[in-house]
Amino acid sequence: MLLIEHRYTGTDESTKTLTLNFDQRTKSRLRTTLDSGEDAGLFLPRGTILRGGDRLLASDGDIVEVCSSPEALIEARCENLLDLARAAYHLGNRHVPVQVGGDMRGGWLRLADDHVLADMLAGLGCMLSRLEAPFEPEAGAYGGGHSHAGDEPPAERRGPRIHEYRTAP
Repeated sequence: MLLIEHRYTGTDESTKTLTLNFDQRTKSRLRTTLDSGEDAGLFLPRGTILRGGDRLLASDGDIVEVCSSPEALIEARCENLLDLARAAYHLGNRHVPVQVGGDMRGGWLRLADDHVLADMLAGLGCMLSRLEAPFEPEAGAYGGGHSHAGDEPPAERRGPRIHEYRTAP
């Protein structure tokens, strides 16, 4: 089994590919199969989220490019930006991974196909369509995960912080 433990940031060309859906790309520990049929094990730092186009360094020195597989998605469009923002708010309030984008027809939100969320969005006035496409949801406001008070690991296990909150002396 090919072992993959690191991202690759160099300039060499990829020699292998690995196609994964979004759920698989959020797992830092995963036994999988490269597109060539070769067995592989991902052992990446916890919290790693892979994106289509990311490249990884395999234990044999090969460079593996990550490809996002098409998934069953809902695309929501609205008559105006206020309604689109309202739909995004309600999805975010439910911690739903959402891809935000647009084209010549206007802005859209994409999310994993779910009939309950589809009913909610339709109730908010969204026009819905179903499609198969790679899913690349937003990473979050600070590029990391999501946490609540009390979730933070001890200082010795915590990585660099984006913001340090200090109280006045």
